[in-house]
Amino acid sequence: MSRINSGMSRRSFIGWIATAVPATRVLHAALPSSVELDHQTLVALATALLPTELGRAGLERTAREFASWVRGYRPDAELLHSYGDPVIRRAGESPAARWSLQLAELRRDHFAQRPLAERRAIAREQLANDKLDRMPSIASARHVAAGLLAFFYDSPAATDLCYRARIARNACRPLGTSARKPLPLADDA
Repeated sequence: MSRINSGMSRRSFIGWIATAVPATRVLHAALPSSVELDHQTLVALATALLPTELGRAGLERTAREFASWVRGYRPDAELLHSYGDPVIRRAGESPAARWSLQLAELRRDHFAQRPLAERRAIAREQLANDKLDRMPSIASARHVAAGLLAFFYDSPAATDLCYRARIARNACRPLGTSARKPLPLADDA
């Protein structure tokens, strides 16, 4: 049997590599993000952009979940792909630093203290500058306003609000309940 220079067999080396690679991925996934999004400005932006039906608690929750998504974003992570698809796509660069700077600029302009109508006009202007022809993917949004919109409208909460029913898109439901009509949202009952 041939040996690698260190005296390790090929089989031992392959086994060692197989355990080392996942360990480095776990270590990388556990690293904290150094960029934080300004919560107050993010909530003010959510208030200007998202449906008022969410209420204050829903807007706060969406802003918190969006910030959590940004913190958890890992550049170069393997993206979901179809079974048998030979092309493995990877996540691009994190938008966190860019979005953090945009929120800092809005904070310097006292965005959160402005009247709602003014905040909406500023947010619309930011979106118009991007010249969007469709909703971008969350991570590819150039401005934090577009990223926040993409995040919300990709969520189960947006689907529920759209249909005014508890659809809970992407949630696991028992097969026995799958034929039932979704229950209405609480405020529609």
